[in-house]
Amino acid sequence: MPNVIHTKNLSKSYGKTPVLKNIDMTVEVGEFTAIMGPSGSGKSTLMNVLSTIDQFTGGEVWLDGQSLLDLKKKALRQFRQEQMGFIFQDYNLLDTLTVKENILLPLSLRKFATEEMEKRLASITHALNIEDILGKYPSEISGGQKQRTASARAMITKPAIVFADEPTGALDSRSATQLLEQLANLNGLTQTTILMVTHDIYAASYCRRVIFLRDGGIVNELYAGEQGQKAFYDRILETQSIMGGQAR
Repeated sequence: MPNVIHTKNLSKSYGKTPVLKNIDMTVEVGEFTAIMGPSGSGKSTLMNVLSTIDQFTGGEVWLDGQSLLDLKKKALRQFRQEQMGFIFQDYNLLDTLTVKENILLPLSLRKFATEEMEKRLASITHALNIEDILGKYPSEISGGQKQRTASARAMITKPAIVFADEPTGALDSRSATQLLEQLANLNGLTQTTILMVTHDIYAASYCRRVIFLRDGGIVNELYAGEQGQKAFYDRILETQSIMGGQAR
């Protein structure tokens, strides 16, 4: 499978303080990958750099075959709009828009035809089981429904990669499980690449791969392989214990 993310000697410093240190990593098309690590390990910085929210100070990053060093500001903004989706812990929904309008907003801004928007809307809302709340406003739905709405908005553009920043952090256990199951199913159906930062072992166990960071570098990786979610959870827990509790 081709790589959607590739980094070589990726480094990031704030002043004289190094945060990311010579990271070499690849994420293949269709992977569902978690990044874990303790506070200060660099996982949020890595997410911000890979999603072009922040700039790196050394090395190189390729996204969907394009080197970020080759993209000027306008091209980078267009790449972000067309090839990336974002799911945030606090949903980032617009309160004055309905669920349907929030989901369709990225396509509306890019002036997609109504027929194509409705086709994509029907498919994504069915997969995430939110067809019955399309006419409601964010204030009228639960946290789990808000996060599934945000997930639909992120994926409706059919991006090369979706970045998810602690997507279950504000959810109760039932809503978190529903979201993770639906993201895993959607990942399998659409082969959308998902890169998720999380501190939660349970959330990470729904991924097919976990990358562990510590002190700005990759210190371990796990692949689920043929294991189910429960068995992969146990492996992540065991690895975390051996590594000294590097994730909560």
